[in-house]
Amino acid sequence: MRRLLSISTLYPATGRPGFGRFVGRQMQALGARGDWDVTVINPLGMPPVPMKRYASLKSVPECEQQGPVTIHHPRFLLVPGLSGPVNPALIAHAVLPLAKRLHAEQPFDLVDAQFFYPDGPAAAKVARALELPLAIKARGSDIHLWGNRSWPRRQMIEAARQSTVLLAVSQALANDMVELGMPGERIRVHYTGLDRERFRPLERQAARQLVSALPSLHIWSEGRLLLCVGALLPIKGQALAISALTSLPEDVRLAIAGTGTDEVALRRLVQQLGLEARVHFLGTVEHDVLPHLLCAADVMVLPSEREGLANAWIESLACGTPVIIPDIGGAREVVRDASAGRIVERTPEAIARAVSDLLESPPAQEAVAANAERFSWDANAASLAAIYEEAAAKR
Repeated sequence: MRRLLSISTLYPATGRPGFGRFVGRQMQALGARGDWDVTVINPLGMPPVPMKRYASLKSVPECEQQGPVTIHHPRFLLVPGLSGPVNPALIAHAVLPLAKRLHAEQPFDLVDAQFFYPDGPAAAKVARALELPLAIKARGSDIHLWGNRSWPRRQMIEAARQSTVLLAVSQALANDMVELGMPGERIRVHYTGLDRERFRPLERQAARQLVSALPSLHIWSEGRLLLCVGALLPIKGQALAISALTSLPEDVRLAIAGTGTDEVALRRLVQQLGLEARVHFLGTVEHDVLPHLLCAADVMVLPSEREGLANAWIESLACGTPVIIPDIGGAREVVRDASAGRIVERTPEAIARAVSDLLESPPAQEAVAANAERFSWDANAASLAAIYEEAAAKR
């Protein structure tokens, strides 16, 4: 059995189970195969003075077990809004003593980073110290945001040149990595996984009746339903979906699932446009409820500024709900024809036209769901295991 040391700043933990759930699901699927033993180091950034938004991290244990995966949660010094360019060094300083101790107890075969920044440069320091091969995965914003900043970009390219293998969640993202100056011959496309038992079509009207009966959601039982799923951040573009409602019939309503710093501004926009009766903020949606909510929606709209290949796209398609998304990241690798939805410009007018088109001629749920057939956590883990086996063999 090979042994993997995975470094990820975004990972589920006791007290915040939804934080990086897709990374946790990937690591558990890999660990469950039996050919890789997986240990995760999830460094938690803590500010030098107490801050309310970080208070919940105090309850996260130093170490915990999630299925076949052991997760360590060391703390590192974080200065919100200021330490971004030096976070890799701060993380490496906090992580390296733990990594050395674990490696001495039972040697690892490979070090990986689950995000290119800040995880990648930090993992590169660990891999050098342990004299191990290095794998780094790019997911979207880590390339598109930090890749536009000189010092982080320099650190990322240096880590990429040290790496044995690089992973990208879409071919489009792989192309962006090459343009940034990363070695294209080392990049492998590694698509996201999907829990096919949970995300599958349920007849839309039945799902609508189910979610409208849940007191925690307060979803309308009638009318046509649009859904946005994602963190409430400006780059996710919920404001564009809200504005699109002004060009759509009054029976078309929008439910927004997620929380984030943009919520106050989004609620203000709803009031300014007089859409209080047509927009509903759901907050955090329970993991077991999300598939039913997706099945109940007529269309899922996510007008993000940037993505690699969003899990929300795949989950929506698997539930039989078409998506309206911009031409970003791996959008064209997911929406390959009209049965999956529409790729549109990031304007309220373009979104409204696409919504009208899909509501007038909706594709069958089964046809929509067929677009997600190639995604599963088993396939994700099998592909990852093969890529990592090749990398470990180069030690």
